[in-house]
Amino acid sequence: QVQLEESGGGLVQAGGSLRLSCAVPGRTFLTPDMGWFRQAPGKERELVAGISWSGPMTSYSDSVKGRFAISRDDAKKTAYLQMNSLKPEDTAVYYCNAGGLYRDNTYIPSDHWGQGTQVTVSS
Repeated sequence: QVQLEESGGGLVQAGGSLRLSCAVPGRTFLTPDMGWFRQAPGKERELVAGISWSGPMTSYSDSVKGRFAISRDDAKKTAYLQMNSLKPEDTAVYYCNAGGLYRDNTYIPSDHWGQGTQVTVSS
């Protein structure tokens, strides 16, 4: 498996914005479908957003729809998660995943994960 390179987390006030990045390192080849997940303390990891190579098509969890946007830069082998209008309930460790499968408006992850980046939203 390959560990993806994440960045962009931090501490923001409610209503603020952050942009997360996730890059496939070096010369690694992975299938291009990608997704973002998050895990809050005491909770299971959940899918936040997914993006396909074809189209691309995107999908979002109901809790972030209209506030978050996933995008990709194929030349950089990088996915992004733009997070706007952040709420305290968005506080979690965010993980990216690459090489999975986007289908039926969801993203099925592979074993290739980022290290996680902490997003904390204060009230």
